[in-house]
Amino acid sequence: MELFGTGFKVPTSVALGVGAIILLPVLTPVIAAVVRPLVKAGIKGGIVLFERGMEAIAEATEAMEDLVMEARAELAGGPGAAESADLSMTKGVGGDAS
Repeated sequence: MELFGTGFKVPTSVALGVGAIILLPVLTPVIAAVVRPLVKAGIKGGIVLFERGMEAIAEATEAMEDLVMEARAELAGGPGAAESADLSMTKGVGGDAS
């Protein structure tokens, strides 16, 4: 690209760079207005995903604790201990907290 008809040639990449620098202050607010909601939505999605993951981990931990408790009851009480452990666990479900 020839500059002002002087015979001095400017590479296209330099011309694009200068144009971008000139347009940057004008385009920045426009780009920010478009990108900000997208970033905000991504953050919200990450928070929801994190909370659901924590809930899933808590449920898995509770299930594992129940299995360990049943296994210990079976080891401590012999063959009929599993049935009594199941009965004691169901008494606490939906029961009075006092």
